[in-house]
Amino acid sequence: MSKIGLISDTHDNLNMIKAAVKKFNELNLSLVIHCGDYIAPFTLENFQGLKAKLLGVFGNCDGEKEGLRKKAEELGFLLHLPPYKLELEGKKILISHNLITPPSNIDILVHGHTHKPLIKIGTPLIINPGEASGWLTGKATIGILDLDNLKVEIIELWSYLKNL
Repeated sequence: MSKIGLISDTHDNLNMIKAAVKKFNELNLSLVIHCGDYIAPFTLENFQGLKAKLLGVFGNCDGEKEGLRKKAEELGFLLHLPPYKLELEGKKILISHNLITPPSNIDILVHGHTHKPLIKIGTPLIINPGEASGWLTGKATIGILDLDNLKVEIIELWSYLKNL
């Protein structure tokens, strides 16, 4: 697995979701974590081309949770109420939409909500991939986390809109 994709705050921007999927597929990832604010259930359909498994949590703007949950299930994606904890390659990861105070036994906290990319080195490593939608800040970003060395790369999506 080694590298995983991080995305948040897609806010129904279908073209940026397609650009993110294109980049994630180029990197041949096995997992992408979404930190919430998909918005409408139809938005999830734009992740169908993703070769990786999609796992995520709900955000504060995801009002139609039952519709999102049903669509996710239909597409084989996993959506959870935040915070959601998982372990990958021996690393304990907590996924949330809002920035929260993590318990002391967490290695990595991934969150969204602020629409601004953040990498805060420490224990835990705190990552916000920024907003994939680009609606609020004008920057559409995703993150790539290398679980082997805990290095994070923030990638701007605008160039991936070409040839969609």
